Amino acid sequence: MRLSMDQQEILTAAKPAGNGKGNLLERIEQFLFMEARLQDTHAYEEWEALWTDDAIYWVPANGATDPETQMSIIYDNRSRIRVRINQLKTGRHHTQTPRSELARIVSNVELIQQAGNEVDARANVLIFEDNLRGETLWAARNEYRLRMTADGFKLVRKKVSLVNNHRPIFTLSFLV
Repeated sequence: MRLSMDQQEILTAAKPAGNGKGNLLERIEQFLFMEARLQDTHAYEEWEALWTDDAIYWVPANGATDPETQMSIIYDNRSRIRVRINQLKTGRHHTQTPRSELARIVSNVELIQQAGNEVDARANVLIFEDNLRGETLWAARNEYRLRMTADGFKLVRKKVSLVNNHRPIFTLSFLV
């Protein structure tokens, strides 16, 4: 029996860790958990390697709906993601000296749709940050587009909608 392209991709979508078994939603969850771990541990190069060449990393400001015409906290293409990582690696971000201790909870992961070799998913994220300024909780509703490749999932698009982005954000100098 010959499987359609979508059926084949669902069966063969790689998982970042483990034995590769499990359904598509479980593999998406495992990928998002791994991405959170890389961010929390400041594994910058490994996190950067998760992105496709056509990637977009977006953190809207004040409920913005169009990053091309409205202000954003972050609106990075693949090249800008690399620049951001290189800046973080210099150790010259004074707000990150010493680096924040971070812990994320990724929850409510939903598979929204699959089209070809890409899947759309969303999740809620709670980030605990501890640094010299004190402790901060960041809550976000994230949207993801992931591309299934021979090496596993890659991030095509990530939108991080901070729940309290209508308030002043004094510093956001880590990977959110």
